[in-house]
Amino acid sequence: MQAADTGSIQVLSRAMAVLKACEQLGPGLSLGDIARHIDLPRSTVQRIVQSLIDGGFLISGGRSKSIALGPDLLAMGADATVNVFEIAHPYLKELSEQTGETVDLARLSRDHMVFINQLPGAHRLRAVSAVGDTFPLHCTANGKAALAKLSEQRLHKLLASKLAAFTHNTITDHARLLREIKSIRQSAIATDNEEHTLGIAAIGAAFLDRAHQIYAISIPIPTVRFKPVRAKCEPLLLSTVKAISAAIIAR
Repeated sequence: MQAADTGSIQVLSRAMAVLKACEQLGPGLSLGDIARHIDLPRSTVQRIVQSLIDGGFLISGGRSKSIALGPDLLAMGADATVNVFEIAHPYLKELSEQTGETVDLARLSRDHMVFINQLPGAHRLRAVSAVGDTFPLHCTANGKAALAKLSEQRLHKLLASKLAAFTHNTITDHARLLREIKSIRQSAIATDNEEHTLGIAAIGAAFLDRAHQIYAISIPIPTVRFKPVRAKCEPLLLSTVKAISAAIIAR
C-alpha cells in the first residue's frame, strides 16, 4: 500500500472516530471534549471537525460547546432507522404470534437503548413499554445484547462508571458483568432476570444494520411464566434476528 493511500485511510478513520464520538457524547460538544474522547490532538480534531462541518456532517454555532451531528448525517440515520423498522416489523409480528409474548425492538443510542417498536403479547398479564422509552444497558436483555456487539474499547468506556442498582438482582460488579457479556457473545442470547424491574424477566438478541448501528430484539415476560416458555422463545428469537439481518443485507 502506498503512503498516500495509508494517509487517506488514517484521515477517514479519524473522521469516523469524530462522528462516533459526537453520536456517543451527544450535542453541545467542544473540540476539547472530542479530542479527549478519541485521544487525538486538539489541532487534529479541529481540522477534521471543520471538514465535516463543510460537508454537512457536523454543525457548530460558533461557541465553545456547540458541535453536534449535522442535518445530512441525521437524515441518513433517520432513513436507516425507518428502513430497519419497516424491514423488522413483519418478523417481530410473527415472533409475537409464535410466542404469545410482547416483542420489543430497540436501538443503541450512546449509553442507553431506545424503544422504536413494540408488538404486544396475547396474554392479559404482559410487559408493556412505550415507544421512545429509554432503558439502561447493564441490566436489560436488549442492553446486554447490544453491549456484546461492541468493541472492547467502547464496551469498557460505557461501563467505566458505577453500575446503578435497579433491583436486588441488578449486576453492579463490573467483572461479573463482563463475564456475562463474554458468555452472551458465545450464545447470542442475553438475559434479564428481574435485574431492571421486579416481576419481569426477558431475553434479548442484537443485530447490526448496514450502517453498523446496533439494534436488539427482546421478549419481556412476567417472571411467573418465564421459565416454562424460555426454551421455546430462545430459538425463535435467534431465528428472527437471523431473518432480519438477512433481509437488511438483501436490501
